[in-house]
Amino acid sequence: MSVNGPGRGRDSTDAKRDDEQRSEASSSVPMDVDAKSLAHSFRYSLGFPSIGQCIIINNKNFDRRTGMNQRNGTDVDAANVMKVFAKLGYKVKVYNDQTVEQMKQVLITASKDDHSSSASFVCVLLSHGDEGVFFGTDGSVELKYLTSLFRGDRCKSLVGKPKLFFIQACRGTDLDGGIETDSVDDSTTKIPVEADFLYAFSTAPGYYSWRNTMTGSWFIQSLCDMIGKYGKELELQHIMTRVNHKVAVEFESVSNAPGFDAKKQIPCIVSMLTKEMYFSP
Repeated sequence: MSVNGPGRGRDSTDAKRDDEQRSEASSSVPMDVDAKSLAHSFRYSLGFPSIGQCIIINNKNFDRRTGMNQRNGTDVDAANVMKVFAKLGYKVKVYNDQTVEQMKQVLITASKDDHSSSASFVCVLLSHGDEGVFFGTDGSVELKYLTSLFRGDRCKSLVGKPKLFFIQACRGTDLDGGIETDSVDDSTTKIPVEADFLYAFSTAPGYYSWRNTMTGSWFIQSLCDMIGKYGKELELQHIMTRVNHKVAVEFESVSNAPGFDAKKQIPCIVSMLTKEMYFSP
C-alpha cells in the first residue's frame, strides 16, 4: 500500500532525465498497491518441516594457469560451517574445488529445487575473490550471477523466505592498517524480487580478506563462534554485529611480507531482509 495513498502524489524514480518526454511518462502513472491491511509478524516463520538447505562451496586448489595460490585453512572453515549449520537443523551439502561451470550447476540445481517445505536457504562461498566476482578453480564468475538465481522471480518456492549468503573472499587489494581507540500472511502482497536476501561479506568493498592457514579465515571463525553461542537466542542481525566486533577487535595480521603485518579487517553486512531472522522458534 503506497504511503502517499491514492490522489496524494505520484511515484517516480530518482534517475537522470533523458528527455522531457520520458520524464513526463515516468511521472504520469500513479504506482499504488492494493494490499489488505492485515496484522502481520515482523519475524520470519520457521513453521515448516525443514529449516532449509545449506550449500557450501569450498575452493582450495586452483588450476595452475590461474596463478592463484592454494587456500590452506579453508577446509577448517568448511568443517566449522558444516557443523554449526547442521546443529541448527540445516541439511548441509559441501562441494569442494568447483570450476565456474560446476558452481553454476550446483546453484542452478538448488534454485530449481522445491523449497516449499523449507523456511530458509543458506549458501556459504569460500574462495578467492575480487570486487563483485568469485573464483572457481579455473576462473571467475560475477557474484551477482550466482546469487540472482534465487531472486523471487526465479525461485518461486523461496519467495518471502530468507536467503542468506556468507561470502569468504577478497574484494580487492586494499589493506586496513587500523586506528587506535580508547575503548506468513494470508494476503497476497507484491514484493521486490531482490527482497529477503542477506549478504554477509568477510570484508569491506575493495579490501583483502584474511585467512589463517591453520585455524581458518577470521570471518568464518567468528561467524561459527557467534552462531554457535547465540544462534538459538539472538536475531541474525544482532549475531552479525557480534561477528563484526569479534573480527574487528580480536584479529590482526602477522606476516613477514612487506606491508602485510599488523593489518585489520571489518566484515560487511548487506541486508535486504524484510523481517527478523531467528534460527529457532
